Parts: sequence; C-alpha cells; structure tokens
Amino acid sequence: MAGYDVIVVGTRAAGAATAMLLARRGLRVLAVDRAAFPSDTLSTHQVQVPGGAALRRWGLLDAVVAAGTPAARQVRFDPGGVVLTGRFPALDGVDAVYSPRRTILDKLLVDAAREAGAEVRERFAVDEVLVSDGRVTGVSGRLKGGATVTERAGMVVGADGKHSLVARTVGATAYHEQPVRSIACYTYWSGVELDGGEMYGRPRRAAGVWPTNDGLAMTYIAWPIEEFASFRADVEANVLATLDQAGDLGERVRQGTRVERFRTTPDLPNRFRAAYGPGWALAGDAGLVMDPVTGQGIGHAFRDAELLAGALEAGLGGRKPLEGALAAYQARRDKDTLAMYRFTCDLASFPPPRPEQQALFAALAGNQAEADRFLGVVTGSVPMDEYFAPRNLLRLLGVRGLGRMLLGRRRAGAGAAA
Repeated sequence: MAGYDVIVVGTRAAGAATAMLLARRGLRVLAVDRAAFPSDTLSTHQVQVPGGAALRRWGLLDAVVAAGTPAARQVRFDPGGVVLTGRFPALDGVDAVYSPRRTILDKLLVDAAREAGAEVRERFAVDEVLVSDGRVTGVSGRLKGGATVTERAGMVVGADGKHSLVARTVGATAYHEQPVRSIACYTYWSGVELDGGEMYGRPRRAAGVWPTNDGLAMTYIAWPIEEFASFRADVEANVLATLDQAGDLGERVRQGTRVERFRTTPDLPNRFRAAYGPGWALAGDAGLVMDPVTGQGIGHAFRDAELLAGALEAGLGGRKPLEGALAAYQARRDKDTLAMYRFTCDLASFPPPRPEQQALFAALAGNQAEADRFLGVVTGSVPMDEYFAPRNLLRLLGVRGLGRMLLGRRRAGAGAAA
C-alpha cells in the first residue's frame, strides 16, 4: 500500500510549489531534495509577471517583497536601432518583474510546502525510482550519511531539473527538441545605478540587468555556443566588453563593484518531454526546458505546479480519470508554451536584424500603449500568438507593413529549410 499520495522529487521552484499546492488540497505529500535550504542554484532569477501573479494567488508575493526583492516595473528593451521603454501590463493585479535570489525564493517555497502539511526531507538523495510492472511506485534513497529507505506513493512527480532522474528512468519521450544555441553568464554588482530592468540585443550577443536582493544588480549575458572556448578564455573581459555594447551599462557597472563570482554554463538544452505516464508526471525543467535568454523558467515552473496539482487532485480524488486529467495538463502546458519556445530558440540563435522586425519596433516606438503590450509579450503576460496574429499586426503596421512582415517570415522559413 502506498505510504503517500504523491512523492515529489526536487523541491525548488517547480517541486516545492507542486508539493505546497497538493498539500493545501489535502493530499499526503512527501517532497525530497538532495540540497538543504537556503541554497543557491543556477538561475535566471526572473519571476515574470505571470509568475508573480501565481505567487500573489498563493499568498506568497508579499513575503518575496518583504525579503527585499525589488519590483521592476519599468523596462528598457533595446534590440538595436530602436529603443522601447515602458511598463509591464498588469496581470491579476501584478505589474512587475521580480528577480529574487534563489536562496530566498526556494527557501520561502519549501517553508510554505511544510506549512501546508507536506513532509519535506532536505539532504535526501534519491538513488532509484522504483518501477513495478511498468508503473512507477516510489523511490529509494537516503538522508546524507543515513541508511537507504524506500517510500511508496500513488504518483511520483519529477521536478528534478533538466537532467531529471525520474524522466531518465521512465524514458520520457523528447519532442520539439532543438540544439543548444547559447551560453549564459551572470554575476552580481553593488553600486550600479538602475531603474527597472534592461534588455539588449546586439550582433551575436545579448545582455540584461535586473535589480535583486540586498541592493544588488544581476547582469546576464549570452553568447553563441560555438564561441564558448573564446568566452571562457577571459570571462571578465568578455562580460565587460559585452556590457559595453549595451548603452551605458558597461560604464555604470564599472562605477560599481562586483561582489560575487561569475556563473557560466553552456548546459542550456531546448526540449519538451512527455509529461506523464503510469505512476509518474514531470514538472518544470524536468518536463520542458528552453534557453534562459527570455527568462521564462520560474514562471513556467509555477504554471506547471498549478496545472499538475489540479490534475492530480482531480485524478487521485476520483473526480476525473487520472490519465485524462494528466493528458489535459500536458496539452495545456504545450499549448501555452510553444509560441514562446519557438521565439526563445530563435532569439538564442542570434539572428541578424530582420526588416519586418525593425518595421514593427519602429511602429511601437511611437505608440506607448502598444509598446507596453509588446513588453508584456516578451515577459509572458500577453499571449504571443494573440499579439502576432495577422489581425493585430494589420492594425499596427497597415496593409503594406503586414505584407512586408509576412514576406520576411516566408523568406526566413525558406532559408531555414534550405
């Protein structure tokens, strides 16, 4: 007999949120992680507007703010040639991007899971995902320095990241997979003048800066994956050279002080995985991961947690067939993500400026309300498919401008096919 309704493997953004929401619904939940909290992890930091709205629904946004996380309501978007500045459209009462340190966000979520009634075991390493007759039945693992124990559950949720043990064990099918496009590097600075968030696109480079806890600024830069060896040869010089291309950001950074090491990774896969099967489900990066250049990971983890918790409550509680509820979870996840995924993979390949994009940005530069809506697209609060629908583009660009954009898309598609 299963000891728990659900075991959640991994208790960072996706796992702790899933455990919390399941426990709030009255399910018996065990959540485990090999880390202890608070602890750090590689991260974009950004909780985009939809993610902030989720935190607000869960009653946790005030705690994130109370921990000293600034609200970035203003944003500068500079893809080269045209600069858009504006504010994020509000979603469910939230109109800012928050960039908390993971030492703060993850600990807050773990504590909330415990408060909801989930059993959370830190420093617990899962050695094996147990499978019987083709169905996942539990896990075996151990606390640091302890003996191996076995725990059983009706469902095991893999929220254990892009190299998920749960996904590997069940052979979760990958699809929409794209090669690694970029490398990412970030660090923290004190004394940097900053008023909101900033995003820059330059030839074969991307950069951003966002306010985070303790009065620090977090800078992020991306280079093409094929230039990783060159980047690694002198990380500091290459970061500063990239920031020098981003308006006066390089100058502002030099007026401050770098307070932590550079964190660099080329491990940036792009793929969807099947989100469920007999006795298992995936959430967060374990099930869907994309290049961090658009900063969507935490928001997607929160979305997955809400959708998956609802599906498991309905399925395990007998209100709906479990398989059908999980199929609906995967379908909704994929539908909500695919346009942003394609946009992100394209952006991470550092395409040269396209005339149709320049025409759109030029049109937006003279229309503050539409510029703000576009910034909502970039941060995920305005649906991308809706914004780039022909009817909306016709309204923004006119017949001639829309024709040029569609022609440019066809040429780009033909070039990619070739």
